[in-house]
Amino acid sequence: MTSTGVTWPPSLWAAVTPPGPELPVLHGPEQAEVVVIGAGFTGLSTAIHLREAGVPVMVVEAAEPGWGASGRNNGQVIPTLSKHDPSAIVARHGEAGERFVAVLRDSASTLFDLVRRHAIPAEAEQTGWVQPVHTPGRMKVAEKRVREWGGRGAPVELLDRARVRDMLGSEAWHGGWWNRSGGHVNPLALARGMAQTALALGARIFARSPAERIEHRDGSWVVTTAGGSVTARALVLATNAYTGAFSSELAPDVAREMVPTLSWQLATQPISHNVAATIIPGRQAMSDTHGELYFSRWDARGRLVTGGALALQMDQARRLRPLIAARLQRLWPQIGEIRFDHVWSGNLSMTPDYFPRLHRLGPDGYAWAGCNGRAVALSVALGREFARAVQGTPETELGLPFTEPTPMPLHGVARRVAPLMLMLYRWRDAREVA
Repeated sequence: MTSTGVTWPPSLWAAVTPPGPELPVLHGPEQAEVVVIGAGFTGLSTAIHLREAGVPVMVVEAAEPGWGASGRNNGQVIPTLSKHDPSAIVARHGEAGERFVAVLRDSASTLFDLVRRHAIPAEAEQTGWVQPVHTPGRMKVAEKRVREWGGRGAPVELLDRARVRDMLGSEAWHGGWWNRSGGHVNPLALARGMAQTALALGARIFARSPAERIEHRDGSWVVTTAGGSVTARALVLATNAYTGAFSSELAPDVAREMVPTLSWQLATQPISHNVAATIIPGRQAMSDTHGELYFSRWDARGRLVTGGALALQMDQARRLRPLIAARLQRLWPQIGEIRFDHVWSGNLSMTPDYFPRLHRLGPDGYAWAGCNGRAVALSVALGREFARAVQGTPETELGLPFTEPTPMPLHGVARRVAPLMLMLYRWRDAREVA
C-alpha cells in the first residue's frame, strides 16, 4: 500500500529485477541548480543528461525509481505516437512539430544508445518494432506511416502478408510495417539502472518524498514535501500519469488535462524453445492496429509478455487470464495451453486527442503529460530535451512543442467513463477502413 491508497499487483519485472539503489528521504531544506520531480524515465533521463553536461541536479521521487508507469509497462520501445503521424504533428505545431518529429523518430535509438553508453543492465534488445494490420483495408494505414516516417529518415519498411507471417509466426494479420530502431527492455531494470547511473554521475535522488506543491518565488522554484523542501533555479515536472496521485495541489492543471487509465500486463510461464522459435522468431516488439491493442514481446527468460483491458473494472486479473489466453491461441495456435505466472497493472496517461502535452510552467520550469501508451522511448528522449532546455538552449532549437495546460471540463466524470471507451474501440476494430 502506498500513500495513494493503491495496492498494485506485483509485476514480472519486480520478480526478476535486482533491487534499486538505497535512497534517502528528503528532510529539511535543500538547494539545487535543477530540481526534477519524478524518478521515472523522463526524470532520470533529464538527470543523466544534465550530469553528463556537468549541471548539478536533484531528483525528488514519491515512491522509488520506476514505481509508476516507467516500471510497470510492457517495455516496448516504439518511436512513434499511438495515433498521429508526422503530418498531423506538424499541422498542429508547425516548425516546433517538425523538431518534435525528429526527436520522436530518433527516440528508440536515444534510449538504446543511453543503455549502451552507460552499460545499463536493462535486458535491452534493439530488434525492431512491428505493427501488423488486422484487416486488409488497414494496409492503407501502414502505407501512410511508411511513407511519412520513411520520408523523414526513419528506418521503416512496408511488409506484405507473407513477410508478416514469417516475422511473427502467425496467419492472423494481413501485412503491416516495421521500424528497425525499436525493440524492448525490462522497464523496471531500465529505471533502476538509470537511477544508479544518475547517482554515479553525481546526481542526488530522494525517495519516499512526495512533492506536495511547487511555486516560483523570488526568482527560484520551490518544491515542498512533507519533510523538506528544495529551492532551485530550474524545475522539471516528470510525474505524467501520477501527477495528481500524491497531492491534488502539485500541478492541478496538468493533472486534469489527461486521464490516468488502468493498463494490464500478463506474462506467460516460460515457453518451450521449439514452440518459442515459431512465435516472433526475430524477437521484435509487436503491437497491432486494433484500438483494443493486441501486443506481445519476449522477455529474457522465455516468457511472452502481453496485456489487455476490460470495460468493467471488477475482478479484472481473474477475468483477463482466459480472455488473453484465448487471444494468444487465436494468434498462435501452436502455443498450446497457456498459463500466466504474473498479472499486474498500473496507470498510463491518456489525452482526449492522443497528443502529448508539453509545457513551460514559468521561467526555467517545464512539464509534460499524456504518454498515450508510447512513453518508453519518448520519455527518455524528452528527458534529453528538458536537460537542454534548462541549460538555456533556445526554444527554436528544442524538440518541445509547448502549449498551455488545458484542464478537461468534468475531469472526474471523464476518469469514470474512460474504461467504457474500450467498447467504442471494439466497434471500430470490427469495421474496415474506408
